[in-house]
Amino acid sequence: MYKTILITLDTSPSDRAIVDHIKSLAKFCKSDVILLHVADGWAARRFGKDAVSAEITEDTRYLQQVKAEFEAAGIHTSSKLLYGEPKAEILKWVQENNCDLIAMSTHGHRFLADLFLGATATHVQHRVDVPMLLIRKRTD
Repeated sequence: MYKTILITLDTSPSDRAIVDHIKSLAKFCKSDVILLHVADGWAARRFGKDAVSAEITEDTRYLQQVKAEFEAAGIHTSSKLLYGEPKAEILKWVQENNCDLIAMSTHGHRFLADLFLGATATHVQHRVDVPMLLIRKRTD
């Protein structure tokens, strides 16, 4: 059903909802998982892959940690760290690579908050042909 699942991560607590859900789905479907995070701090936007900053170090560590979690569950997983504007970089990756499902967690903002805080999931959702699974962050 889903040979390759792309999970976008923003390194916030909202990631837990999508990670836990996709771990079960990927095991069931025998899917490969690609973890994608877009570093969007000043250094990342200015220097791209040549950026060196605490943000890049922490983002790399986070991706390795989540990747290890999937691999410990027996799921073939790779990770990708991109640099720049998350909306644009996610769309670019999807256009240039193959995946059967895009999985994202959402923060559960409503209208005005989305206008001011970004709404990356909504932006991506309206610009791709790949099925998307959006899971709202847990409030427990």
